[in-house]
Amino acid sequence: MTSLGSLRKGGLVLAAALLAANGSAGAITLQQAYEAALKNDPQYRMNFYENESAKENRILGRSNLLPQVSASYSANRNIADTDTYSEQYKIRFPAHPRYISRSSMIQVRQPILNLDGWMRYRQGKVQTEQGAKQFESDTAQVILRVVGAYSDALFAEDQVALSKVQRDMYLEQMKVNQRLFEKGEGTKTDMLETQARLDLAEAQLVEAQDNATAMRDTLAGVIGMDPGTLDPLGANFHFQNLPAKSFEDWRATAIARNPQLAAARLAVEQARLEILRDKAGHAPRVDLIGTYSRDDAASLQNYQQNSVNRAIGVQVNIPIYQGGAINATTRQAAANWNRAQADLDHRTNQVVVELRKAYDLVQNSVAKVTALEKAVASSKELMKATEQSIKGGVRINLDLLNAQQQLYTSQRDLAQARYMYLLGLLRMRAAAGTLDDSAVREVAAYFH
Repeated sequence: MTSLGSLRKGGLVLAAALLAANGSAGAITLQQAYEAALKNDPQYRMNFYENESAKENRILGRSNLLPQVSASYSANRNIADTDTYSEQYKIRFPAHPRYISRSSMIQVRQPILNLDGWMRYRQGKVQTEQGAKQFESDTAQVILRVVGAYSDALFAEDQVALSKVQRDMYLEQMKVNQRLFEKGEGTKTDMLETQARLDLAEAQLVEAQDNATAMRDTLAGVIGMDPGTLDPLGANFHFQNLPAKSFEDWRATAIARNPQLAAARLAVEQARLEILRDKAGHAPRVDLIGTYSRDDAASLQNYQQNSVNRAIGVQVNIPIYQGGAINATTRQAAANWNRAQADLDHRTNQVVVELRKAYDLVQNSVAKVTALEKAVASSKELMKATEQSIKGGVRINLDLLNAQQQLYTSQRDLAQARYMYLLGLLRMRAAAGTLDDSAVREVAAYFH
């Protein structure tokens, strides 16, 4: 049957239709999507400014050890009433002096012994480092969000393109069945079978289009702009040459380099320093104080006098009893330290679990992609063989429809397996603490 040639042609152009649906003109690359997310992603911007805020903790802590300089000035207009008694004349002489009094002072205080300030300084350094590690982890999450959203949007477009091709093949098959039926070579059953599959394909196409819209909206929310046309996976897909590492090697790397664990360890150190700072509430504080002051008509008794005073000395403050607050805050800080230790253990378990999932995903995806590539090739050969069998009268129309369905499913599963392989690589590197901008460039090279 010469009309079967159009069906075979439709089946063989599945991949071509997929590429045509994605296109490349005006496409936004994965690298560009990542760069846009760094500028527009609200969550990343929030994390960026959190890190900027954390950087100031080092300076705030150091300020407790540096000199504190303060100055004051006051001016008052005074109207006084005085009554001076004269022993000589046995009489009182009233007076009503009016004068302006001025007072100015500048003071410099330099801590000499301040254990509380020293602990605050150390805490400030730890808080800054903790913020930097947390921001490093947040940046890695941006990479995962962008690549995940980009892959989901592409896979949804793959589904739409493949659904359209399948729908079009069933439309073509309907025409073939109609012509064969009119010539008396086809059956009503063939037409009903094709119509049923066409109706199902129409419903699947609508569902695929709705899902594609949702995935594109998700990507737009991450990158802060309309994604436009996306670059599809290239034809030269290949597996990366990873260093031969066992899971235990990856686990050791994750324990040592994962930024979330590093931030958790710094949180433990921060809690330990909090205990020492609270204990410092029992320690005396010694400050070196220098003062320069000038008084003009400081009081009624010397309102006609001006004075200048220069002083330098040491001030010692010794806390004796504060109602048990110091002991209570110390016990509270010790409880928070134990909590931080437990949180570190919890995060370690989480990272190891995520690493195991990603490691297994990568290992399994290699075998899965390889098998599906063979399945796609076999499905294409099956279509050719089925077509020849139909011409020879051995097979029927339904066999060709089943072969086309098998090819459709294999190509869909292959695309998904490739996306999952790339995401698994990124998740594994994220868990191991080695995910950076270079990983985005490596993965972006797969899309063109």
